[in-house]
Amino acid sequence: MTSEPCDACGESVRIAGGIANIWSFTHEPSGGMTIEFPTGEDFFLCFQCLDALPEDATAADVATFVAAGGYEL
Repeated sequence: MTSEPCDACGESVRIAGGIANIWSFTHEPSGGMTIEFPTGEDFFLCFQCLDALPEDATAADVATFVAAGGYEL
């Protein structure tokens, strides 16, 4: 199992798949995802932080959300 911290709240998020899980028989889902914008910015966010974003969030919206500490406000 591999993990990465959420860019907004800092929570350790499980990343499913990849070479780390090649011999594992546990099938746990990922706990977040990377969102990429056409401007080249990308953010790895846990699902709780993704759910807290406004609909149709822009890169600026996400950057402000990340700087504020995510859903734990």
